[in-house]
Amino acid sequence: MIMIWSLIVGAIIGAIAGAITNRGAAMGWIANIVAGLVGAWIGQGLLGTWGPSLAGMALIPSIIGAVILVLIISTIFGVRANK
Repeated sequence: MIMIWSLIVGAIIGAIAGAITNRGAAMGWIANIVAGLVGAWIGQGLLGTWGPSLAGMALIPSIIGAVILVLIISTIFGVRANK
């Protein structure tokens, strides 16, 4: 059951990161989940586990990590923001 919550929270974190960077339209749900989970790992590794936590993920560092990940990946693959 914890794994399901982690996937749901990862998808939400990835969707928030996509919305913040304005690159969420190019990402599907699987990419949102991956960006959220990997971003949570990066964010918590760099910034620690402060702030509110849900499903074992500190939300604020996780969102920051996911934003960093989305920006790096979109720069590498040349994904442009929709204007």
